[in-house]
This record gives sequence, structure tokens and C-alpha cells, in this order.
Amino acid sequence: MNTRNTRTRIRRIALRRTAVAVAASAAAFSLASCGVVDGVGDESKASPTKGNDITVGLLMPDKETARYEQFDYPIFKAKVLELTDGKGTVQYANAEKDAKQQNRQLEQMVAEKVDIVVVDAVDSKAIASAVKKAKDAGIPVIAYDRLAQGPIDAYISFDNELVGQVQGRALVEKLGTSAASKIVMMNGSSTDPNSAQFKAGAMSELQDAVTIAKEYDTKDWDPKNAKANMEKAIAAVGLDNIAGVYAANDGIAGAVIDALKTAGVSKVPPVTGQDADLDAVRRIVSGDQYMTVYKSYPQEADAAAEMAVAKIQGRSIEFDALTRDKVDSPTNENIPSQLVPVVALTKENIEDTVVKDGIYTVKQICTSKYRSACQEIGLLK
Repeated sequence: MNTRNTRTRIRRIALRRTAVAVAASAAAFSLASCGVVDGVGDESKASPTKGNDITVGLLMPDKETARYEQFDYPIFKAKVLELTDGKGTVQYANAEKDAKQQNRQLEQMVAEKVDIVVVDAVDSKAIASAVKKAKDAGIPVIAYDRLAQGPIDAYISFDNELVGQVQGRALVEKLGTSAASKIVMMNGSSTDPNSAQFKAGAMSELQDAVTIAKEYDTKDWDPKNAKANMEKAIAAVGLDNIAGVYAANDGIAGAVIDALKTAGVSKVPPVTGQDADLDAVRRIVSGDQYMTVYKSYPQEADAAAEMAVAKIQGRSIEFDALTRDKVDSPTNENIPSQLVPVVALTKENIEDTVVKDGIYTVKQICTSKYRSACQEIGLLK
């Protein structure tokens, strides 16, 4: 694999936070955690170009992934309002997996002269022309969650390679050290640069530890495509020969598990995931899914709002403090970035992660169907 072309080269200013990220529970975000401390965030030291009456454009990629409508957008909006004393406005649009529509949405925001755009790209390459139009109009663009191409001003995401490492490590540890264990690798969409980073991180743990019997990319991250691919894998490898499945996210994991059950598996082998979707957490409780990667959406959305408001208001000291990392995209180098740590979520730490952070309540997780399983793992007392 040509890593320069297939995944973002990340150059840290700080030391890599792998050990901390895997072990620690995601904490609530604060200005102090961003490095805006000891008076650095003092308004008297800023030279704002605008006041609190600002408009922030926010573009999300799809509605199928529950987090965007349920967490990212409302958390981002609330933070912008908090930072602007209720005077700021968030202009929101969701592309519903249509890259061309997202370009039109961004161009419309440029025409309406929003102050800044935060975009989670459907297609990181296809969005580049619209990003350039924004730049030409003097409107900064922050890439959110996926590294958009084009002249973006900043990037915030989770440490995507670490996500893959956490998934791969969890699967290897569950399977043991026998390289004879056959797994199926179900990657994300080939048009999403995050997919290459997840895969690179996972491969750093999986190579030489297991045998990858079949591998697929999942077009558009669509679970229907994932299920079709998993059915092909079962036919090719044999149901009883699949020791585990690397699934890049929870939507894919759900489709994989559905395919395995439909094929008549007696016990679902270990399946990874990512995003800590509610259905995935329930599958972990019941034992159908082994793990997922919990990414603190409040932390990411809060930090993105901090970046956007600080950038608009010209508070460069705070903006720099919020972007301690640097990344390269295929079109730009040294993009100011923040890479948020992640946590491996299993049965053992549901309460210390998604429940503690207020993502889900125990009542939401432990419906009547999962009540006895929740009691077994101590989630219900």
C-alpha cells in the first residue's frame, strides 16, 4: 500500500496519545482541555473581526448514521449559541449521502454569505471545488470528521488511525495469537479518506496475527452493501471457518451479524464496530457484537464550534490553541488540526462511557428485550 496516497500523513506536535486514548474514558470537553487556559482565552487579548452576531454554516453527510442528527448538529448549535451569548446562528443542511447535493449546499451558503462553513464531506475529493469557491469568497472552511480536499482552514476529527488500531487490537486479543484464525475484513467506503486510515490502523494490529480470508470495501458505508458482501464472504470462506469480522463501523457490524445469523451461525464470532450507535451498544450487551469504538461526539462538536467562533472573531491565539496537531491532505499540507482521542467500548465499560457522558441512559439501553442481559453485566442493579 502506498501510504502517502491512501491515507493522511499525520505529524503530531504532541506525543501520540495511544495508551491514554485506549484506556481513558472520554471526558466532557472544556476550554481547559483545549489548552485555552491561564488567560489565553481572555477577550481583552483578542482582536475580534466580528462580534457575536455571526452565522456558521454546518454541513453533515447523511441521516442514516444516527449521530449526525441526534448529537453532532444539536451539540454544535448549542455550543455556538453559548459562545455568542445567544446571538449566533447555525445554518444547517444534510446532504443525505449525495455529494453533488452537498456541493450545492455549500455553494448556497457561500451565496448567502455565511461567516464560516464547517463541513463533514460525503466525498472528500468531490467537495474540493466548492471549498475553493468558499475560499475565493473569503469564507473559511473547517473540515469536520472527514478530511475534505481543497483549501480548508482547519480540521477536527477523531484519531482515525487509532480507531483502526483499537478495533484491530480488540479483535486480535479476543481471538488469541494464532495467525491461523480466519477473519473477514469489511472496510468503509473507498471515497472516504477516513476508511483508509481506519484500515491502516487495523492492519498494524491484524497483519501477522490473523489470516484475512476475504476483504471488501463497503460502497457509501451502506449496510445493504455490507450485507451483500458478507453473504459472499460466507459462501467463499464457509460459515464455520470465520473466526471473526473486522467491521469498520456499527452499521456494517449490524449487517454482518444479520448475514451471519441468517446463514445459521450457532454463535456469532467477534465483530468489531465504531460509533457506539444505540443498536450496537445493545448488541454488545446481548453478546452479538464484541466491541465498538466510542467517540465523544460532544467533545468533537464542542471543539468544532470553538474553532468556528474563534476563527470568525479573529482570536488567533485561541484558534491556535485549539489546533495543536498538523495533517496533510492530497491537496494541502500542514493543516491546523485537532485529533480527539477514542475509547474501546465493550460490556465492561458501557456505564463509564456512553452512560456517563449522557449519550444514552441505562433505560434506553436496557429495554425489556435486553433486561436480563443488562442485569448479567451489572448495568441494571
